Amino acid sequence: MPGSSVTSSPATLSHVDDAQQPRMVDVGAKPATRRVAQARARVAFPAEVAQALRAAGYVTPKGAVLTVAQIAGVMGAKATPQLIPLCHPLAIDRCDVAIRMEGDEALIDCTVACRGSTGVEMEALTGASIAALTIYDMCKAMSHDIVIGEIRLLGKTGGKHDFGWQETA
Repeated sequence: MPGSSVTSSPATLSHVDDAQQPRMVDVGAKPATRRVAQARARVAFPAEVAQALRAAGYVTPKGAVLTVAQIAGVMGAKATPQLIPLCHPLAIDRCDVAIRMEGDEALIDCTVACRGSTGVEMEALTGASIAALTIYDMCKAMSHDIVIGEIRLLGKTGGKHDFGWQETA
């Protein structure tokens, strides 16, 4: 579902000035529009760990794995500007973290929306990442062979360039 990617040369990066020093982009003159982004992370379990989790209803001694990871993903999305230095603080209107099991993998989709003058891609990516890290943390006593795999942007709408999917709701 990914769209075409745009490659920028270092001279056109948005988060550096003419002297190649880091800067926060000035978005003050950009119009506020509805911005939506969705990111996905994958967590692969060894087969025996996935089977044990299924048998236990995805509850470990640390608690309900998928529920805690969903909450952590929302918290991660909201904390993005504290974690990534040049991100703007945003008033997030919506953050949904959906986790489903496919075979021995957990697929985490984080969808974030706001009305603003900058996008929510980093919030969606951070939310998916933090949910994946939380799953690892809650299950690491079972195995250290759990692998956090691909973390990627699935789509975004509302800015200068739409990418990937189109929001339906």
